[in-house]
Amino acid sequence: MSTPWQPLTQVEQLTDIVQESHEQPVLIFKHSTTCSISAAAKSKLERQWPDANLSDVKIYYLDLLRFRPISAEIASTFGIRHESPQLLLIHNGECRYDASHMGIRLSDVKQAVGA
Repeated sequence: MSTPWQPLTQVEQLTDIVQESHEQPVLIFKHSTTCSISAAAKSKLERQWPDANLSDVKIYYLDLLRFRPISAEIASTFGIRHESPQLLLIHNGECRYDASHMGIRLSDVKQAVGA
């Protein structure tokens, strides 16, 4: 099974994500399509996803170059500093996990959601 990426392309989706996060954990992966470190982090996520047992977690993909204003809104909404690549776990309306670069680990996400 491949990573079930949901495209994050509109600021208004953040409201939906906050609401969804009260029903199930939600991940947001912020990716710079021109950065080799970001590409490596995305590839690592995609390799680990099938064995991560996070099927009850929705994962959104944000292309930072195409949708930069959304990243600024994410930082403002959840009170976190913008980084790229970056993985955020939103649960019950709050950012419960935030990692960037090669510090992104699905095992840490599993621990944070209690899976």
